Amino acid sequence: MAPSVIYQIDRFIHPSMAERGNEDLSSASRLLLLVLFLLSAAEAEGAAFTAAEADAAISRFQEYLRIDTAHPSPDYAAAAAFLRSQADSLSLQHETLEFVAGKPLLLLKWPGRRPSLPSLLLNSHTDVVPAEPHKWVHPPFSAALGPEGNIYARGSQDMKCVGIQYLEAIRRLKAARFVPDRTIYISFVPDEEIGGTDGVGALVASDTFKQMRVGVVLDEGLASPRPEYRVFYGERCPWWLVIRAQGAPGHGAKLYDGSAMENVMKSVEAVRRYRAAQFDLVKTGTKVEGEVVSVNLVYLKAGTPSPTGFVMNLQPSEAEVGLDIRVPPNTDPKALEKRIAEEWAPSSRNMTYEFKHKVSVYDVFGKPAITAADRSNSWWILLEEAVKEANGKLSKPEIFPASTDARFFRELGIPAFGFSPMANTPILLHDHNEFLNKEEYVKGVTIYESIIKAFASYKDEVEESRAEL
Repeated sequence: MAPSVIYQIDRFIHPSMAERGNEDLSSASRLLLLVLFLLSAAEAEGAAFTAAEADAAISRFQEYLRIDTAHPSPDYAAAAAFLRSQADSLSLQHETLEFVAGKPLLLLKWPGRRPSLPSLLLNSHTDVVPAEPHKWVHPPFSAALGPEGNIYARGSQDMKCVGIQYLEAIRRLKAARFVPDRTIYISFVPDEEIGGTDGVGALVASDTFKQMRVGVVLDEGLASPRPEYRVFYGERCPWWLVIRAQGAPGHGAKLYDGSAMENVMKSVEAVRRYRAAQFDLVKTGTKVEGEVVSVNLVYLKAGTPSPTGFVMNLQPSEAEVGLDIRVPPNTDPKALEKRIAEEWAPSSRNMTYEFKHKVSVYDVFGKPAITAADRSNSWWILLEEAVKEANGKLSKPEIFPASTDARFFRELGIPAFGFSPMANTPILLHDHNEFLNKEEYVKGVTIYESIIKAFASYKDEVEESRAEL
């Protein structure tokens, strides 16, 4: 209990004559005041989980994890049914949206008492990446609880933990009779792992989203091997590039310039040098991973097929290479495109290139798609203080090294933070034996409880004046 609360209780149990103005309080009055202070303290600080409450919360987490929502055939229907049952148990309004058939997006709502204020959106995705069961110590959709308290399951870190933690935090806030000022939306979306176009991409383009009047968004982050929680204010944008080379076919024994394979390998070497230079900045500590351009070769395609493999005495007339490029929002995209056109795929070497997927580093206002993570942003201040109130600590804000659904919100200029409360936890998203310890999971619920309460109670003078107009 906070020292200030203990002091106030002590004042009413042992009131000094000077403080009370010689007013004498009956024992019943003092007892009533004591009860009120205790209730206030419990509500302000958040009651600790009982063993039964923790077990129930962990059980619901396991139930969610056991639903196989892995691509290429995620069981979205089962996930939506489970989440609707949770919403009903919390008396939350909900609707199921299908912008694309077979891909339900569940939108939950906790109305605030001041609906004119911009709302809070808690976003998570229900889909997960595939797993290789024979490489796991427990089946990836068993949600097995190991002797050390680790819950093994695909999605335990990425990101079913976050979605269910939102609901558990709301369960505790409702039990404490908290009433939000701002309306709170909780979205469970499909397809994040394959680009998000049919999930959040469709949501933000809808009339439904306009009516939600979202003021700030929380989405996924990463686990932290350290005691501090990681938080992300931007992310690298995916550029999926295909480079093609053409040349005359030739005998496998002939040496000549300008073959398709020779040209494409020159490009691969140029890419390798650039990648090494960027990686060196990370290795030396000059920059962190999210601040550099990453380039990875994902496929190389060439050769003339034969019934037994490939024709060995024929040099192919075409070759292509696929690259996964991730571009930080502080990068000059024009300079990078110039490098691609002049060094990696120059037309002078009979080469062309094509972007299969390309996300802009800018928002709709032409600014880098990032959220201010300093004292200039009231939401950042609230986040930092709320985590501290829950006995946690944030590390230095970062740019997410991959991409998440948060980019769709930042592109619209809406503040969005990537945050998954997993400290002292190895980073295992998309890895074998993905797990989250049950103690970290329960602690994460209390972290979200503090954040949601702070965000939903925030009153901004500018927002209030606009709401009155």
